Amino acid sequence: MHAFLHDPKHRFALGLTLGLIGAILFSAKAIVVKLAYRYGVDAATLLALRMAFALPFFVVIAVLLQRRAPVTVAPRQWGQVIGIGLLGYYAASFLDFLGLQYVSAALERLTLFIYPTLVLLFARLLYGRTITRLQWWAMGVSYCGIALAFAHDVRLAQPNLWLGGGLVFASAVTYALYLLFGGELLRQIGTLRMTALASIVAAFACIAQFLVLRDWAALQLPWQVYALSVFNAMFCTVIPVFCVMLSIEFLTAGVAAQISMVGPMSTLLMGGAILGETITAWHVLGTACVLAGIFMLSWQARKTI
Repeated sequence: MHAFLHDPKHRFALGLTLGLIGAILFSAKAIVVKLAYRYGVDAATLLALRMAFALPFFVVIAVLLQRRAPVTVAPRQWGQVIGIGLLGYYAASFLDFLGLQYVSAALERLTLFIYPTLVLLFARLLYGRTITRLQWWAMGVSYCGIALAFAHDVRLAQPNLWLGGGLVFASAVTYALYLLFGGELLRQIGTLRMTALASIVAAFACIAQFLVLRDWAALQLPWQVYALSVFNAMFCTVIPVFCVMLSIEFLTAGVAAQISMVGPMSTLLMGGAILGETITAWHVLGTACVLAGIFMLSWQARKTI
């Protein structure tokens, strides 16, 4: 096994496989959430169930990482961990779950996928970082893709489409801010450790939110909601984190980012096959534009490394 993992061809094949699995499973989250909404569950309850089922696994991950490679987290860093967990995992997830009540899974995934462009814009506004001409073009192409997909759904007169789109866009904004503010902390304590700790914070926040907004009667739900929540916690939350992290280890962050571009297209296809969402040329063209824009950004980033 040791020799297998040191063979470049084997490492690339394994990294590619894990990256694809991680991207597809992450993208399946929208499908699972949309299926659960069919049973009358609300966003706060559904998010609390997802995070409650995922919490034990992230606690185990954090403990194992600490035993394997002990790291002392300073009090100031704990404050950052809590802030980042609330921003990038609790707020982003809750806004996304709320938005999915009103928009298609495909449009949700496309909107979320523009977070790299938001990171660039916020870095420009907050830190005065330069945006290159290619990056401006990439952002323009990406937002044209969102506009194409959104314009099609507007024509269908979907109720509360603007509200849903705004909520998902707000989710992308919070996630972009998490990446911008948490970059240094990620380098200090490690991406996987940071993900585990921030997810633990978010889980407690989601559970606390449920206890404040709902009573225990809200948990009297069909068994299908619990089955979907367990699936969401395991296969759309915990397992994809490992897959993506290992993919980055076997390949590079840049290559792993390229592989993640399969996400929006897989959501589009799963939405059509599982949810019965209509796949039109508008959606395909919009997806192609978003992916082209993100590809341009990742290519630019790889050139500057």
